[in-house]
Amino acid sequence: MTLLKKLALLPAGNRSKWVVLVLWLLLAGAAGPLGAKLIGAQSNDITAWLPKNAESTKALQIGRDRFGIGDTLPATVVYSRPAGITDQDTAKAEQDRAAFARFGGALPPLAVADDHRAVLLTVPLTLQGDDGFTKLVDNVKTIRHDAHAAAPAGLDVQVTGPAGAAADQAAVYGGVDGTLLLATVAVVAILLILTYRSPLLWLLPLISVGISASLANAVVYLLVQHAGLVVNGQSTSVLTVLVFGAGTDYALLLIARYREELRRQADRHEAMRIALRRSLPAVVASATTVTLGLLCLLAAQMNSTRGLGPVAAVGIVVALVSITTLLPALLVILGRWLFWPFVPRPVWTGAAEPESGLWGRIGSGVARRPRPIWLVSALALAACAIGALGLHTGLSQNDVFTDKPESVTGQAVLAAHYPAGSAAPLDIYAGAAQADRVTASVQGLPGVASLSAVQTSGDWMHVQVLLTDTPASKAAEATVGRIRTAVHDRADAGALIGGSTAQSLDVADTTTHDERLVMPLVLAVVLLVLMVLLRALVAPVLLLASVVLSFGAALGASVLLFRALGHPRSDESLPLMGFLFLVALGVDYTIFMMTRAREEAGRIGHAAGVVRALGVTGGVITSAGLVLAATFSVLGVLPAVSMLQLGVLVAVGVLLDTLVVRPLLVPALSLDVGPRLWWPSSPTAGRIPGSRAGAEARAGAAAEPDSVR
Repeated sequence: MTLLKKLALLPAGNRSKWVVLVLWLLLAGAAGPLGAKLIGAQSNDITAWLPKNAESTKALQIGRDRFGIGDTLPATVVYSRPAGITDQDTAKAEQDRAAFARFGGALPPLAVADDHRAVLLTVPLTLQGDDGFTKLVDNVKTIRHDAHAAAPAGLDVQVTGPAGAAADQAAVYGGVDGTLLLATVAVVAILLILTYRSPLLWLLPLISVGISASLANAVVYLLVQHAGLVVNGQSTSVLTVLVFGAGTDYALLLIARYREELRRQADRHEAMRIALRRSLPAVVASATTVTLGLLCLLAAQMNSTRGLGPVAAVGIVVALVSITTLLPALLVILGRWLFWPFVPRPVWTGAAEPESGLWGRIGSGVARRPRPIWLVSALALAACAIGALGLHTGLSQNDVFTDKPESVTGQAVLAAHYPAGSAAPLDIYAGAAQADRVTASVQGLPGVASLSAVQTSGDWMHVQVLLTDTPASKAAEATVGRIRTAVHDRADAGALIGGSTAQSLDVADTTTHDERLVMPLVLAVVLLVLMVLLRALVAPVLLLASVVLSFGAALGASVLLFRALGHPRSDESLPLMGFLFLVALGVDYTIFMMTRAREEAGRIGHAAGVVRALGVTGGVITSAGLVLAATFSVLGVLPAVSMLQLGVLVAVGVLLDTLVVRPLLVPALSLDVGPRLWWPSSPTAGRIPGSRAGAEARAGAAAEPDSVR
């Protein structure tokens, strides 16, 4: 036995199980304090997410080096009164302006609206040092408190702008981590109780994945501190859900195989050894596929996207190690009584136990008419995929949240009295000698409200542009595109356009680039893993095609759900993130079933093996799919549209894969293709014709229609 196999069986040893348990207790004790620090290590500022070669990033650098502007986000305070601003209102605004100078030095003068019903105060907030974003959020809280304090009766005060939006976004991800964790634990616990119908068994998977989550947070924190990994609120939220979802899936599969062996073996240690030997290849292959798929994100240009890859990969690896070491040790230590009141006893002595139940009947039904079943399934999925044509990406500042925080309500007030882009002007940096040509090329463009006075510093000039549309909206991004074209082509090819809306446009462009690069890379990696695992060429291609079709159907169905939920526009990163999770995670269930099909085909033949694999894995894979779908749907507790939509997309995709692709499309297609599915290898080559397995295979084949054989 190889060293790796010996290590894998340590949790099932009479003495080594205790060693495994002690090691995990030590790890859990060390991981807790480190994992708790991950929240403070997040970088939720968009400037930390963009690549260095983005035009808006270069503009930030010029602003910092030439004009001493630094990395700033303006907080915009809007004072409004429907009947008209009074002298007392103006005095309050001037008082705040003097007080808020401590945040950004000399502040620009108050801007009174043309209708004299609003006054605008802009407070530039700097981002300096490792804790710059945290300080900015704290400063926004202070500004909101002081601006609302002692306001004259009837005066409405709102704090908005990029800094206000950033503070609200930080509150979304930083303030609900506990809620997200509790909701995830509750969902997983309920589903495990329903699955096992045991008052105690469900606790062990939950304990194992809980320790996994703590350890994963600790490892990610160390990578942030010592490897420069960029982590944001979205990454940490996905990490929690992914560890619980994937870890619980692996636990369900391992426990199902362990319970199966307990019905054959009197010694629970031997049952666990056999269960580990037979389930580890599929579980490790699944985790490897997901991990390699996630690491493909390292090829992305967006720092936030690139950072998510290692973060999520750490979660998968830690969950795998925990579920294949800690969980088996706990199961063996505590014994069979954990399954009470349905304690498994040795009742099977042969290799092939009786098949019964829903999934056995479904397998037999698929075997009778495989071709019509896979054709109808594929057409139904393709029909759902048509809905993806209605996907509209790009969230403006008003669309980011599922509720209406102050930055959104304040933006609405601002847009009622000023150009909508007043809270977040564009910055143009160009050669000072080109100042007149630059301003002339911008003035009069559609979407441009006004330009500020030109500032110069050495051989560089700086001018700000107010847009008529809401910051980060598609209309505002289109205006940025027109300004860049006009300035670069007609005025100064070396000019740089920055600002929050320019950053949003660069995010959209970079995300499109990442989609075109990462999606094919993920497909190639998954295909190679399937080829190595199944030792075949035909099966991997067909399986990958089924997963891609499932993703298209999930995206199309989700677009309709987004509209029904009142969020018709989606975050730019949704297609890439959804594709990654659904292809990498969706192929899991196919791997679990097809590795079992290959194993059974080696004993009883191809057709009977596929049918039997569906029958014996159907229940546990369906339970695993429901757990994963429910776990990702927990992201809906976050009041962020991007996370809500990601949770919906992954949940819909997993359900389609669990209820349509894996039980109907894949087995029907496998049966229709026949033994050629495993080409160029042959899992049935080693069968002994005169054996019991061979007799079962011939009997099964005789009962099957010609289309199956």
